[in-house]
Formats: sequence, C-alpha cells, structure tokens
Amino acid sequence: MNNQEVVQIWSKMKQVNPLVHNITNVVVTNFTANGLLALGASPIMAYAKEEAADVARISGALVLNIGTLNSTEIEAMKLAGASANASGVPVVFDPVGAGATAFRTDTARDLMNTLRVDIIRGNAAEIANVVGREWSIKGVDAGEGNGDVLELAKLAAEQLNCVVVITGKEDVIADRSGACVVRNGDAILTRVTGTGCLLTSVIGAFAAVEPDFVKAATAALVVYGVAAEIAAAKTAEQGPGSFQIEFLNQLARVTEADIERLGQAERVNV
Repeated sequence: MNNQEVVQIWSKMKQVNPLVHNITNVVVTNFTANGLLALGASPIMAYAKEEAADVARISGALVLNIGTLNSTEIEAMKLAGASANASGVPVVFDPVGAGATAFRTDTARDLMNTLRVDIIRGNAAEIANVVGREWSIKGVDAGEGNGDVLELAKLAAEQLNCVVVITGKEDVIADRSGACVVRNGDAILTRVTGTGCLLTSVIGAFAAVEPDFVKAATAALVVYGVAAEIAAAKTAEQGPGSFQIEFLNQLARVTEADIERLGQAERVNV
C-alpha cells in the first residue's frame, strides 16, 4: 500500500467525519474522545444497554474495548455488536489484557464467537491468548515472547476470520490473503496510557469509510504513527506529558506532505 492511498483514505475520513461508537474503558475515555476529535472523526461513548444497540445502528463503526471489564458492559457490547452486524456497521475489537485473567480471556473469546468482528487489534500477547497460543503477558502489556509476530497474525486471521492487527515495534496487519507491515511510530507511545486504545478507535474511524479493512487499518496505523513521530521530535526534551498533548495536536495538524514523506507501509509475503 503506497502513501498516496493512505492519504486518500485519510482525506475521505476527514471529509465524512464518521461517528465512532466506543464502548471502551474508564482509563482512556477522555483521551480517546479527544484523539478522535483531533483526527477528524466524531466520537460517542454510549455504554448503557438500553441504548447501545440504537447508537451502534447509526454509527460509522463500533469499537469494543475490554480494558475495565464488567458484566454490565459485556451485555451492552453484545447488544451493540449484534445491532452493528445487522446494520452492516464494521466492528473493531480490542481484547485488552486477554491472557492476564481467565475472565478477560474468556470474555474476549466469547465476543469473537458471538459477534462478527471485522478487525481485532491488540499486542502479540493479547492476540496469542485469544487464539490459544502461548505468549507471556504482564497486566495489559505484552511480554517479550519468543514467537514470530507475522506468523501469529496470519494464523489468527485464518482462525478468527477477520483482519488482525498486532502492534509493537513494528505493526502487522493480516488477513487470509496476506499481510502488511507498518514501521511508523515512536517508543514513547508506550509511556502514555491509552495510546493503544485510541489507536483501535482510530482504526474504527478509517474502517467507517474504507470497506477494505486491511487498507483501512494500514492507513490508520501510518497516519497515527506519523503523528506520533512528529510529536516525539517536538517534545524530545520534555517527556511523556508534553508528548501526549503534542500528539493530540499532531493528529489534528498532520498533513498530506507529512504522510507522503514519512509513511512506511509495506506488503509482505507470509
């Protein structure tokens, strides 16, 4: 996928200003909403089971995130997911902490079995635990592991029958037909809570306007990573607090020229 394709999808997302329905975790709600607004999407956080289905039906994408999981939210996620499936609304799932506890792992697998998930986004440990593979995890963070991430992404895509995004030092996007690698971003993203969760919602914003979900996810990762690189350079002497604010600025200010100059996405053989 070339950078001009990325620009085209990003430009369409900004023009459409898609409504992204998030059932996410309490740690990241504000950051996610601000990040989507900065990017050019329109966030809505609707958790109540009484309205989850109605909001999902009218949204451009539904994002489900199990970061601060409870049984009430699981019910709302299932209602929203079923409504999105029936209405042709793409569903993006973030299995935060899958593998850390049986409750999280079982819930992630249950949602994948119950709903038609179009894109799943997690770190290597989370994806591995969803598909029953061994990979170490500490809290909600991936351990070092000793597996091939590209191979894991391809296996998960075949087993889960959806687009799989595994983020890390390099990001891998895979479906049954192949895979892409994105090499944008900065290590300081790991020092700010919620950057992975926001990324999942950003993927939702791109999936709302691009029906090829591999292209949608790849474009989202490139734009997100380019904004992070610029923000990291501008705040190199300041630390993660300044980076977080500047990152929101750059999600809003990133340009076509920035994306074409810095974007690094590559189709790879698996």
